[in-house]
Amino acid sequence: MSENTAVPVAVCQFAPTDSREANRERIAELATEAARLGAKLIVFPEYSSYFVDPMDERLAANAEGLDGEFVTGLIGLAAELAVVIVAGVTEKASDEGRVRNSVVAVRGDGILAVYRKQHLYDAFGQTESDWVEPGEIGEPAVFEVGGLRFGLMTCYDLRFPELSRLLAVAGADALVVPAEWVRGPLKEQHWSTLLAARAIENTVFVIAADHPAPIGVGHSRIVDPQGVVRAGIGSEPGVALGVVDGAAIARVRATNPSLRARRYAVVPR
Repeated sequence: MSENTAVPVAVCQFAPTDSREANRERIAELATEAARLGAKLIVFPEYSSYFVDPMDERLAANAEGLDGEFVTGLIGLAAELAVVIVAGVTEKASDEGRVRNSVVAVRGDGILAVYRKQHLYDAFGQTESDWVEPGEIGEPAVFEVGGLRFGLMTCYDLRFPELSRLLAVAGADALVVPAEWVRGPLKEQHWSTLLAARAIENTVFVIAADHPAPIGVGHSRIVDPQGVVRAGIGSEPGVALGVVDGAAIARVRATNPSLRARRYAVVPR
């Protein structure tokens, strides 16, 4: 990481629907606005390509491969705007009745990284695993933009600090978190607290894009390594712009060298 490097980033908060075409159109509108504001990395929520609530067999019927229309369209849009785009994809799985809850990072010349959600949302009365195949544990999903390294994770993964620590150990300067953080008692507080905690404990920026109300809590935001919200949105759709600042990361890590001081490694189970 260069201390002189700063990357403008945007979080785009919108509500994906059961219309793949409408989702692509909305993403193009928001990405164009974010690029006009100066963003070089633009982040969209989990399930950006297709979403239904409650989940049912339509997910698998509308899933695509990573060579499908949605990801191909993202690559074309990234080329047109000269940006990197991160978005959640309802991807075809090995089990025909389920999908992969995936996140892709793309540039105009192709896919930079892919992450398939490892911790499925079987909590708070939900059973995501009924419809989603868990991702395999593998190498951390990281990619670079403007001299900084970004790591991918998704939504419920926030409750498992091991994944964010693995990304930090792999050199991530920022965590990118597409989400559909479901509303409920104290859920907004959990969202805010966990985003700040993952930033503070790993001395990284966190860039989180959620669905708006009424299904998601909203409050997409960019959080710095001290847990301070640098930019954010309320509960409605919108775009927020911030900067991932290499100098800020270096200052915090000089004062709080927690990554160097740790005495335990993360081991998959």
